Amino acid sequence: MKREPLFWRGSSALVLASASPRRVALLRQAGATFTVVDPGPDRDWPGDAEPRHGVRALALEKARRVAVRRPGRVVIGADTIVVVRGRRLGKPHDAAEAEAMLQRLHGRTHDVWTGIAVVRGSEARTAAERTRVQFARMSPEEIAAYVRTGEPLDKAGAYGVQGLAGQFVRRVEGDYHTVVGLPLARLRQLLQEFA
Repeated sequence: MKREPLFWRGSSALVLASASPRRVALLRQAGATFTVVDPGPDRDWPGDAEPRHGVRALALEKARRVAVRRPGRVVIGADTIVVVRGRRLGKPHDAAEAEAMLQRLHGRTHDVWTGIAVVRGSEARTAAERTRVQFARMSPEEIAAYVRTGEPLDKAGAYGVQGLAGQFVRRVEGDYHTVVGLPLARLRQLLQEFA
């Protein structure tokens, strides 16, 4: 008995414009059939944009970059940022910056924003989701040990909720998948407009 697709029922091929293994895993978990195209290096934050607008703009830019190379396909882009006390935390450049970010986050609640964009040709839809995350207190030794694992170095806010850092997360208010980097329920809604 052939399984009917639940996540994407459109006739166009689906493309994920992302180099993130976490986004690939989430989309596979949803049962989607897709190809992956790296959109290239991350771009700078768009001026003094609010988090909800900035992540949408960056997600759209990634999706458009790939859509040009994959005409006729439905392309998904995403971008994630962590905001604590009004300060944006992207991916750390090195271990020292990762430690500094984690020192800001430990014992506090912060926002994680993920923007998503779906593009086919000149047609585009975007959305942004916010989830609140409360971190437990971490000793300087715990922060240093976590940074030494290498996990924080390619993640916004210097942590991966689905990985080793999960042990430091006390509470998640909102869509867990937003924190991982791809809010599946919201993405599914956007994709329905292209089916």
